[in-house]
Amino acid sequence: MKTRTSATNRDADSSRRRAAAERAARPSPATPNAAPPATPRVQTVVVDDDRDGQRLDNFLAGRLKGAPKSLIYRICRTGEVRVNGGRAKPDQRLAAGDQVRIPPVRLAEKGEAGPPPGGQLNRIEAAIVHEDRDFLVIDKPAGIASHGGSGVSFGAIELLRAARPRDTLELAHRLDRDTSGILVLTRKRSALTALQAAIREGRVEKRYLALVEGALPKTRLVVDAPLRKSVLQGGERMVRVDGEGKPSRSRFSEVERYAGASLVEVALETGRTHQIRVHAQHLGHPLAGDEKYGDRAFNKAMREFGLKRLFLHAARFEFAIGERSYGFSAPLAPELAAVIDALQGRRVPRSGAR
Repeated sequence: MKTRTSATNRDADSSRRRAAAERAARPSPATPNAAPPATPRVQTVVVDDDRDGQRLDNFLAGRLKGAPKSLIYRICRTGEVRVNGGRAKPDQRLAAGDQVRIPPVRLAEKGEAGPPPGGQLNRIEAAIVHEDRDFLVIDKPAGIASHGGSGVSFGAIELLRAARPRDTLELAHRLDRDTSGILVLTRKRSALTALQAAIREGRVEKRYLALVEGALPKTRLVVDAPLRKSVLQGGERMVRVDGEGKPSRSRFSEVERYAGASLVEVALETGRTHQIRVHAQHLGHPLAGDEKYGDRAFNKAMREFGLKRLFLHAARFEFAIGERSYGFSAPLAPELAAVIDALQGRRVPRSGAR
């Protein structure tokens, strides 16, 4: 009996030693005070056929999930990123077979953004209005930039990439931060190149709703005025009508008229920065709520009707690729619809086309 007890104890001790050894061999769970994982090593990535023609900065954004644009520009500027052994600018177009050297990058360092807040992810997920194998379309809320940049940690593209980490999402075009409405992203490189070609060739119809000061001189008119970008001394970006600028063309149509303001639809034939805002200013009928190009007194008057933002909404985006046509619409944002409701008592009936 004594011998059996001793053997049992030895077996128990042996089992405990094996269990302890197994626990020691397992990786310990991460703790808040644990050291961060080792910085990733240098990568050399060969560009595949689906990425042929893609800009380097967009290629890097797809490889370095969550990396802010400022970081991507920095590692290109300092020469840490190499294409076929040579330095490369962020806007360089890649070709299939190119070898891209990507340096070790640690995300969420001090001064850089960590994961986006859950509330922002929920908000951007709720904004999705369409998705298929080629496209993901959102009704972008005002206040969210199309992409991150100076002073902006997370734009729509960064939020959607975080929410859909297995997707290869790219912006097909952009909306200003203060503009709401339809924003189209692509899920495949082939869809991106096809849509961007359609945009370049003028085969895309983009229509916006805007509230402008006063009444247009005609219910329908075309503004054909070249635009030029400039940077003021303080670093602020401005756009102005300039004969040396890029060709820019907008079609304005009156939808409703009120005392002192008009709701208009604007169709873009070109897509320049701040085009609608500057063309409206050029007409003498600036947009409501436009703090950069607008009229202070008019903006103040519109605040009395509940306007708290720029009144500009991307309502419709149409295009065709091959034999397939696409059309995406977004109703007027609720906060803008409330302003129109408040203005109904000041509506001016049309007297016919002028």
